Amino acid sequence: MRLMMVLATALLAPAVGAVTVHDDAGNAVTLDKPAMRVISMAPHVTETLFAAGGGSRIVGAVNYSDYPEAAKSIPRIGSNREIDMERVISMKPDLIVAWMHNNSERQIEMVRKLGVPVFLSDPQKLEGIPDNVARLGQLMGTQAVADPAAAELRRQLASLRSRYAGRPTVRTFYQVWDKPLYTLSGRHIITDALRLCGGENIFDKLTVTAPIVSIESVLQADPEAVFGTAEKNYGGVNLWKPYASLTATRKDNLFTVDGNLLNRAGPRMIAGTAVLCEKLELARQRRSR
Repeated sequence: MRLMMVLATALLAPAVGAVTVHDDAGNAVTLDKPAMRVISMAPHVTETLFAAGGGSRIVGAVNYSDYPEAAKSIPRIGSNREIDMERVISMKPDLIVAWMHNNSERQIEMVRKLGVPVFLSDPQKLEGIPDNVARLGQLMGTQAVADPAAAELRRQLASLRSRYAGRPTVRTFYQVWDKPLYTLSGRHIITDALRLCGGENIFDKLTVTAPIVSIESVLQADPEAVFGTAEKNYGGVNLWKPYASLTATRKDNLFTVDGNLLNRAGPRMIAGTAVLCEKLELARQRRSR
């Protein structure tokens, strides 16, 4: 028993020495020693840090960092839109992991001025998720946990790609909310998930990551499937039931999925992608109706 405890401690012990990795913006991030006090500036980052074996290293996180369960007890530093800089400073972080989104530039610039290394986590492709797990594991010296976790995520992705390769295309509308009605374009990782499953995002060419669209534009595009990430009665896919001419409505392809699995580019998105694939396969089966 004592030997097992010693081995477990050794596996989780931080590596020694400086390490450099590149973040999702291509910036080199160098630490002289493994990060022991990490701040997460996005919910998907919190999930990724836990998957990389660094949950106990997170000293601060933004609102909605609610997975895994242990994340709920992490002290809050604010939201995606506004963080409490005084609180961040008081936490004495040695690594900040941020998310580059529309409202984040000013906040990221503020934390950079603290002189604390910043890793930008913004996977554009599904493969970027296990890559983030592995790189953050390097920065925290937790490769013994991070590397196997990343390898398992890559295995799951490869299995999905093999299973759904060459499947007939299903034109799809991905609805995040309905007041206002907005979606996610080709600049968001959800489009890569749809492509893996043989889905085509009808708004993938829009330049805004989370554009507001009109009901008329969706009707004109006439998707074969609609995915909503809110409850059916609150901003969900029931919006489309009155439009009997819409192919997705006519074929009963109005699907509700868990937005926490698909709107966050964290490890659980691989499982969310599997659900997307299953629903799109169901849509294909209903073509004979």
